[in-house]
This record gives sequence, C-alpha cells and structure tokens, in this order.
Amino acid sequence: MKKQLGFTLLELLVVMVIIGLLAGYVAPRYFAQIGKSETKAARAQIDAFEKALEVYRLDTGHYPATEQGLDALMKQPAGETRWQGPYLKKALPQDPWQHAYIYRFPGEHGDYDILSYGRDGKAGGEGEDADVTNW
Repeated sequence: MKKQLGFTLLELLVVMVIIGLLAGYVAPRYFAQIGKSETKAARAQIDAFEKALEVYRLDTGHYPATEQGLDALMKQPAGETRWQGPYLKKALPQDPWQHAYIYRFPGEHGDYDILSYGRDGKAGGEGEDADVTNW
C-alpha cells in the first residue's frame, strides 16, 4: 500500500487560521503608520511653504494675497516687480490626499493660514481626516 503525501484539510485550516491571526494583528498597525506618514508629509510641505513665504515677503515686502494663493511662489504675480522666485524647488504640490492646500492672507490664526483638510477633504475630523494647519 502506497502512502499518499500531502496535507490534510485540518492541517490546511490550522495554517490558514494562524495566517489570519497574524494578518489581523499586523495589518491595523501597518495601515495606521501609512496615515501618520501622510500627515507628516503634509506638515513638512506646509513648513516648506512657510519658509518660501518668508523669502517672498523679504523680496516683495508683503505676503501674496489670498487670490494669488500659493501659486505666487512659483509664478510671478502681475504687477509684482520685486518678485525674485520661484521660491519652491519643485512644482506646487497637492496635499498627500490629492487636494489643493488652502492659503489665506490675512489669516485668522496668524499673518497667513495654510491648511489641508486631511483625507476626507472636509473641515474638522479626527485621525487621517483631521485638518493639518500651520498654527
């Protein structure tokens, strides 16, 4: 009589349960880190905008108007003779969730406000949906 080689159904089920338990433990931690890294990236981009806005102000004597927005860091606004940009090394990025950053001058919380509404693109929220701001 020949002995057949292979796994029994019970052995396969045990292995699948173990893999499921490991995935259930590791996956939430992994995806939480992804959300944190996107928020950190947004904070870093806002910090870069702040530095560029300070150089813009030193060159022109004022911050860009709300209507000009952060685009004024890359393209010379009409009538701005003292502009010496571009003030960013790369093209103006969107936030990590592919939404445009919001810029207001004068700001409600400082000289100017820069913010991203987070993953949901709406004001407020918690976790990844929370707003990322410069104040």
